[in-house]
Amino acid sequence: MLNVKAVRPEFVTLLASAFLLIGFNLTLWQHLFAITDSDGKGLLLRCAFALMVFCAFNIFFTLLAFKRVLKPVLVVIFFVSAGVAYFMSQYGVMIDAGMFRNFAETNVTEVRDLLSVKLLGYLLFLGVVPSLILLKTPIAYRRWPRELLSKALVSVVCAVAIGGVALMNYQGLSSLFRNHHELRLMVVPSNYLAASVGYLSEQIKSAQRPFVNIGQDAKLASDWQQHKRKSLTVLVVGESARAENFGILGYNRDTTPQLSKEQGLLTFTDVHSCGTETAVSVPCMFSNMGRKDYNATTARNEEGMLDVLKRAGLDVIWRDNQSGCKGTCDRVTLQDVSNLKDPALCANNECRDEILLQGLQHFIDTLDKDTVLVLHQMGSHGPEYFKRYPQEFEKFTPVCESNALNNCSRESIVNGYDNTLLYTDHVLATLIDILRNNQGKADTAMVYLSDHGESLGEYNLFLHGTPYMLAPDQQKHVPMIAWFSENYQQSFAVDTHCLQKERNAPLSQDNLFHSMLGLLQVRTSVYNPALDMFAGCRGIYTDGVLANE
Repeated sequence: MLNVKAVRPEFVTLLASAFLLIGFNLTLWQHLFAITDSDGKGLLLRCAFALMVFCAFNIFFTLLAFKRVLKPVLVVIFFVSAGVAYFMSQYGVMIDAGMFRNFAETNVTEVRDLLSVKLLGYLLFLGVVPSLILLKTPIAYRRWPRELLSKALVSVVCAVAIGGVALMNYQGLSSLFRNHHELRLMVVPSNYLAASVGYLSEQIKSAQRPFVNIGQDAKLASDWQQHKRKSLTVLVVGESARAENFGILGYNRDTTPQLSKEQGLLTFTDVHSCGTETAVSVPCMFSNMGRKDYNATTARNEEGMLDVLKRAGLDVIWRDNQSGCKGTCDRVTLQDVSNLKDPALCANNECRDEILLQGLQHFIDTLDKDTVLVLHQMGSHGPEYFKRYPQEFEKFTPVCESNALNNCSRESIVNGYDNTLLYTDHVLATLIDILRNNQGKADTAMVYLSDHGESLGEYNLFLHGTPYMLAPDQQKHVPMIAWFSENYQQSFAVDTHCLQKERNAPLSQDNLFHSMLGLLQVRTSVYNPALDMFAGCRGIYTDGVLANE
């Protein structure tokens, strides 16, 4: 048993601050060294930055250095920081409120995909070992008056040191912070502590706000009376599919061989996402806020596109093979197919995306309502891309079969990812074929839009979730495709030849809300024809005025 002499809390906070700064911030230091010069000024800037962070840490822990408080707090911080340091080092992620939201709202399957022996090593050496040493070390606290005075003196000294360093290196530090906003998202543990506070604040505000109904005047246009058949409009929400790797969008690999043969397919080349993570992109794309005005608290307490469609009289169904709809389908019919026990399509508590098409033929055969069906894919969710597709779709080899992407060659990572797109190609083409074969029974259409893109090692980034301002185009440029049966084109006045000419126009997920309302001929005051990508190719609007009303 260790026989350790009692130490003052000031020594513990100093040592803990130094340990956190050095042991948990390898990614931060690598980035700082990359963006600063190696001359004398650069070295001075690095030292100034390190001293400021160290003093800030020490102030924080000094204010918590009370009996029965300091040790539990440090133990928790060591363990959480170990996990955060692993994911930052492994995938190049940055921690903000959005990334924290991703973590808080993920599911068991996604968490399991991220577990590894290396993560266990981080938790052991950066979490368990220092925690055991800390717990075995007695701390000699003073009486309250002297203890408070000591804390005040330490805090003042650290604050003065921060101020002095900032003044002495004002020009270099101000330039560093002004040009590299990402630094604050890379400092462990302050990054995830700030992110957790932001997320909790968002949840509290959300709980306090009243729920808002929108589009209460929504109704179907008189044109619907002329429809001869029921309609089925399928909206497919892709996952982590980036436009750069879609064959039909110009990628040098044929990752979409089946879609490329589909007659009447429309592909849109310049589409960008609302966010870089599902927890933002999905509620944003179904809202009428748009990316610049998007607010997670508002989205949680306000109706979206599906609610307006349902109010207008359409049957709305969300079929999910992912981690949920992030609140967008809370008031419509939800079918969770992600944990079905289908022996051919499901294994290890996960189903492949063909499960979304199961029973679709019977559904069409018995269709008695005009329906909007949303299919939420597992798609290309990483890091274990090799799990997202059946073996027969492993065309590109070798494939990285690990969640430790930084230990795999970039070729094997891209191969695995491209195989997921091959499978998505198959699922979408199969869906279109089913819809085409049933166009005599119902007016059928499909729109596919990915929620966000994916990084595959560019700029040492993997996966997604990088803050939008800092994210590379690979995480924001997404594929969008559409297909309309001939009967659907006639019933809903869709001019596909016109749309084909407009396929290169800049679009974003901001367009989805208004485009779907316009496509489905829903009349409501929340509809904005300027954001309807179909408006100019439908002939319904002339100079912003309804021609048929």
